[in-house]
Amino acid sequence: MTRLVRASTFFVGHGGPLAVIAGPCVLEEDYGLVKEVAQELDRITGELSLPFMFKSSYDKANRSSLATYRGPGLEKGLKLLGDLKEEVGVPVLSDVHEVGQVERAAEVLDVIQIPAFLCRQTDLLVAAAHTGKPVNIKKGQFLAPWDMEQAVAKVTRSGNEDVLITERGTCFGYNTLVVDMRGVPRMRSLGYPVIFDATHAVQMPGAAGTASGGEREFVPVLARAAVAAGVDGVFLEVHPNPDGAPCDGPNMLPLSQVADLLTTLAEIHRLVLTRL
Repeated sequence: MTRLVRASTFFVGHGGPLAVIAGPCVLEEDYGLVKEVAQELDRITGELSLPFMFKSSYDKANRSSLATYRGPGLEKGLKLLGDLKEEVGVPVLSDVHEVGQVERAAEVLDVIQIPAFLCRQTDLLVAAAHTGKPVNIKKGQFLAPWDMEQAVAKVTRSGNEDVLITERGTCFGYNTLVVDMRGVPRMRSLGYPVIFDATHAVQMPGAAGTASGGEREFVPVLARAAVAAGVDGVFLEVHPNPDGAPCDGPNMLPLSQVADLLTTLAEIHRLVLTRL
C-alpha cells in the first residue's frame, strides 16, 4: 500500500478509490467552456464515486513554438481557477514553472504540479514543498522510474510528505514516447501514490512541427493497462472538441468519451484492490 495523501477534500492512495485528475490541457479565454468541462467531469466522477480534481494549465511554458498559445498567464489563470473552484466546488491543480510563481499559485491551487521537464529543479521542488500543499511530480520523459526517488526526496526532506508521482511515458526518440508498466510498481515501492497520465503518454512531442502530435485512440488502452498495473489514479486531459483545442488536441480525449472510460477503469481498479 502507498501512503494516504490528502488532496483537498479527498485522499489518494492506500487502497482508496481511483482518483481522477482531469480537464483541458490549457485554460482558454472562454470561461464558459472551462466551467462546462469541470461540471461534466464532476457529474461523471460523482456518479461513479470517484474523487475528482480539475486540472488545467494557466501557462504552458514549454510549447514547441513561440507562435503557439500558452494560456492566460499566472494572474488571469489563477483567477479563472479560483472562480471555478468557488462556483463548481471542485479542487484545482495546475503547473508551476518558476520559484517566483509558487507562493502566489499556492493561494489558489489545492495541489501544486511540477512539470515533467522540471522534475529535477531543486529550488522549484523545495519551494513547492514549503507551501504545505500536496505536490504532484510528473516523471521526466528522460528519467527511469527509480530516478524519481531523488525527486520525491527533495520534497519530503523539505518537510512535506504529501507527494504524488505521475507517470507520463519515456522518450524513445523521433517524436515518440513509450510507457513501461514495470515503472508503476517500481515507483509505488517508494511509498507514495502513483498517477498515470494517459493522454500525455500518447503525445508525439514536436511531431506537428510547431506543435505536438498524438494518438488519442490509444488513451483507453494505456489507461486500462496502467490501472491493471496498480496505479492510484489517472490523469486525463479532455476537451469537448479536441481537434479545435489550442493545445495538445491530438492527444486529448473527447469529453463525450470520459464516462465510458472511467466506468471501465473504476471496475478494473476495484478488481485489482481485491487481489492486493
